[in-house]
Amino acid sequence: MIVTIDGPAGAGKSSAARQLAKRLGFHFLDTGAMYRAVVYTAIERGIDLTDADALEQVAASIDIQLTDDSVLVDGQDVTRAIRTQAITTATRYAADHPGIRARLVELQRAAAEGQDFVTEGRDQGSIVFPNAECKVFLTASERVRAERRYHDLISRGEDLTFDDVLEKQQQRDERDATRPVGALIQADDAVVLVTDGMSAEEVVDRLHDIVMQHR
Repeated sequence: MIVTIDGPAGAGKSSAARQLAKRLGFHFLDTGAMYRAVVYTAIERGIDLTDADALEQVAASIDIQLTDDSVLVDGQDVTRAIRTQAITTATRYAADHPGIRARLVELQRAAAEGQDFVTEGRDQGSIVFPNAECKVFLTASERVRAERRYHDLISRGEDLTFDDVLEKQQQRDERDATRPVGALIQADDAVVLVTDGMSAEEVVDRLHDIVMQHR
């Protein structure tokens, strides 16, 4: 069974999807981490992110391994390193690249072949897994999403203001909605879940109920 969870930045998809997968006994696929991993590696190698060909070569050359709790690139644990605001902002260079997106979509489908998965991203229910048994579009108001992201980054030791986070999120929302490939699209058959005012546990409870209705 494939459960897809799509939604805008800061909606809490990764944490909710990870906890849902644990509760269901499914595997978890954090697709956004794959794009982050490509950009992080390119920066570490001194690659110009605007060099589309060089960036695609990075994506083709590295081995990305996702477990339920960590992200490895060529055996190196980059789980925390790819979650900085700088990487978040730069990820668009990989996410907007047709060649990189095609490669990573292929890897995502291969990872989920014949297994039970909860997968999250921007285009999981619309593009990557259009035949998924259960699709959810997870969202929240703009301010709530920015507040969640701000507190997460502060807890990681980053030095920034709420207004910085809100501005970056607004820019990202615009890019996600208008990018030529992999744009944020709500699948026609997705269940919409607005999480304003809900605790993390309540969100997972509701997601679990939705999945059970589709089994």
